[in-house]
Formats: sequence, structure tokens, C-alpha cells
Amino acid sequence: MKNLALSPEVRDALEAKKPVVALESTIISHGLPRGQNLDSARAWENQVREAGATPATVAVIDGVPTVGLESHQLERIANEDVAKASVRDLPVVMGLGVSGATTVASTAYLANLAGIRVFATGGLGGVHRGASEDFDESADIPILAQTPITVVSAGVKSILDIGATLERMETSSVAVLGYRTSVFPAFWLRESAYPLEWRVEEPSEIAAVMAARDELSQRGGIVVANPVPADAQWDPRRHDQILVQALEEADRQGIRGNEVTPFLLSAVVEASGGESLRVNLDLVTNNVALATQIAIAWAQRQP
Repeated sequence: MKNLALSPEVRDALEAKKPVVALESTIISHGLPRGQNLDSARAWENQVREAGATPATVAVIDGVPTVGLESHQLERIANEDVAKASVRDLPVVMGLGVSGATTVASTAYLANLAGIRVFATGGLGGVHRGASEDFDESADIPILAQTPITVVSAGVKSILDIGATLERMETSSVAVLGYRTSVFPAFWLRESAYPLEWRVEEPSEIAAVMAARDELSQRGGIVVANPVPADAQWDPRRHDQILVQALEEADRQGIRGNEVTPFLLSAVVEASGGESLRVNLDLVTNNVALATQIAIAWAQRQP
């Protein structure tokens, strides 16, 4: 893609076949409070560097898809009111020359165009509760079904229909690997009600699965389900109580479409007194750590 901009740091790492980890920018622009969002974004980038890989935060800057943000670009995403850009929105923000923060779907899409194979996020999008009536589903899974990237997440957000999301991933041939777990995690919680078929213990095993998918010429992605650390997860009873309240309020206000997730997350943060936000930060840090290890294991397999 001729208009895809790579930072010098990312370009050099890719040319040298060194490990690179993609990071989304919607969590910066829409998922965290200002001030804390920039500090967290920089901390995650530094975490990747200190572990021996190159971070590649993805966004659209003034209409240009950019993989690897310079410091001033990261500040813009954190401090300006930018669009939330999924894959369908990319041609719009590009054509209009405006900036946009990338979702899981659009980050995976652009990272793949750049040649990046590993991506760390917080939680995946998926099938929303009540989707059998309103057909409300995230673009994350359809994009992952056709994008050869490995995404490390703490499962899918518990505000979604986790069972239906797993069924959709199976139908879409998106492989799901539990990292040192046999139960699919539920974002703020270590476990959902859904067991997993495949469990891996080491990053090298994940790199081997990636290599096997390439050998089979399969284009779909891999989801690595990485539970939040046990000492960081939210109290399950408090989680369930607040989540029910947030879902009822969203329904009462008629919140629909891509406004559902930010509304629910904001409502949960407020009702939990910030506890859910703390867990969110911890689980992203945990996912970034694992994604970096996978990227290093993948780079070691390359000729």
C-alpha cells in the first residue's frame, strides 16, 4: 500500500526481521481518561522495547494510515477528539484527510499490510447481547477471519455474548488458543463459562502454530486468550452486579451500534469507582508482555 506510513523505528525492525508488536490506538483515544491515556500508551511502548521488540502503535494521522507513531503523533491521538475508525471507516478518514484511532479490526488490518504478525490488545469485540434481534456484531471477527495476525487479548469483553462470539470465531475459522488456561477468559475476569479446545504453555508453541497456518496457506488469524493475572482480576460478584446495571441503563437510553461498548465501559468505570479501569490497565500490560514474547519467538523462526 503506497500511502501506508511506517515510522523509521518500525521500518528498520521489519527490514531486519526483528520482532514487532502492533498496538491499537482506540484504547488511547476512547478507552482511557486523558492524561492517563498518554502515560499508559507510552508505558506499553516502553514495555515492548525493554523486552527486546519494537512497538508499532497504529492510527490514521491526517488521512495517512500510520504504523508506528512518533511522540507528537501519539500525543495527538491522546489529546485531540479523533474519530473511532474501524475498517469500514478507513477510506472515509483517508479520503477526508482527518485523523482516526484504530479499533482491533482496523489495527489488525493495517498491521498486516505492514507485515506485522503479532498484535496486543485488551479485549476483542464480538457478538453483542441481543444480536439475534438487532444483528449487532463487531467487525473484529470478520476481519480476523481473513487477516493472518495473532492477537493477544484477555478474551472478549464481558459486556458481550461470549458464547455466541466463540461460535462466530469457530464458524469463521479463527483459531483460539488458551495461554496456560483451558477456559476462555472474560476480560475483567479470568474465566467465563466456556471451555477451550486448545491450550498452550509457551510462546514458542504459538509461533509454531503460526508457522503451520502459513504452511497451509490459511489467511485467518489466531486469538491467544490470556487471562488477567489472578491477583489483578475484579471481584466476580461485584462485576456481575455492576454489569447488569450498565446493560439495563444502555437499554433504557436506547444506546445502539458502535456507541454501546464505550457507553458500557464508561458506565462500569463510574459505578466501580475506577476498579474496572485498574483491571483494564493490568490486563493490557499482561497482554503486551505475552505478545512481545510471541513476536520474539516468531522472529527466531525466520530465516
